[in-house]
Amino acid sequence: MNFASDNSYAAHPAVIEALVAANSGAVMGYGADPVTERAEAAIRDLLEAPEAVVRFVATGTAANSLVCAQLAPSFGRIYCHADAHIETSECNAPEFFSHGAKLVTLPGAGGKLDPRSLDHALRIGAGVGLNGGLSALLSITNATEWGTVYDPDEVAALSRIAHDAGLPVHMDGARFANAVATLGCSAADLTWRAGVDALCLGGTKNGAMAAEAMVFFDPARAAHFDYRRKQAGHVLSKNRYLAAQMLALASDGLWLDLARGANAKAQALGRAVIEGGGRLDQPVLSNGVFATIAAATHARARKAGALYHLWPDKSAETADQVSIRLVCAWDTPEADVTAMAALLRG
Repeated sequence: MNFASDNSYAAHPAVIEALVAANSGAVMGYGADPVTERAEAAIRDLLEAPEAVVRFVATGTAANSLVCAQLAPSFGRIYCHADAHIETSECNAPEFFSHGAKLVTLPGAGGKLDPRSLDHALRIGAGVGLNGGLSALLSITNATEWGTVYDPDEVAALSRIAHDAGLPVHMDGARFANAVATLGCSAADLTWRAGVDALCLGGTKNGAMAAEAMVFFDPARAAHFDYRRKQAGHVLSKNRYLAAQMLALASDGLWLDLARGANAKAQALGRAVIEGGGRLDQPVLSNGVFATIAAATHARARKAGALYHLWPDKSAETADQVSIRLVCAWDTPEADVTAMAALLRG
């Protein structure tokens, strides 16, 4: 029973089939191939953004870092939530690839930025002058690191504040599919129509082997980006293998089907937490369950072989109550969900 991460499970058969189909014959390298062309078009269609610039990399860290570096200069200030992946889990890669941009972290319940706090921070940032650097970029995550989601109105509210201050908006969408599946809105409504300027669209956590899409909705913001990606070592000579994965996910709504399935499994575990006397620390709105359970329940689950992370304090096992994170993947076995739910109920 592995609920440690949605990175733990397999690539979807359609992705593997797409890789096999791409693994034939000779085509031009570095993205100048028909598979990449079709994949870029499919992502533009998915986002209803016919003019968008779409590029692929193998990891979310590369995607976030390169996009942040494209949108923020080395002397820039990048505003994000204190629990954002770019702050906690990317080994300073955004700062490295931007050659010095500063992450300015802000609080917010449930992993979500509060518009008033952002507005206040940007007002302060506008007055720091040369000593503090230039306010340059807002980065938000959807779904968040706490499994919550921003709806289109919330994204639009943050985007308006950022744009009024002259900042573009980057969205870390490692679990973007899970957010869209929960909200039932269009991908366009949750991104460019709400003011997002660039999206990192996750594939790896949603059925791909290793593939992420970077999308610039205004082509002008992607000026010279191909040089940046090449300099960073993230232009694959056999780019068709990245593109094939994203093309498979974008075809016939597969990306949303997989996210819906993962979300439903998380919902089942969330109900079991409550039924077992535990507490949900956040509402279950994507494929993650953030909960506090009794130490005895935790010990019982560990003894049964369940794998998951303590959250956010990974050293809290001695406490009477244990806060945990359970993450479901598209192919987390239903039998494992049923077994884990039984353990949570006690």
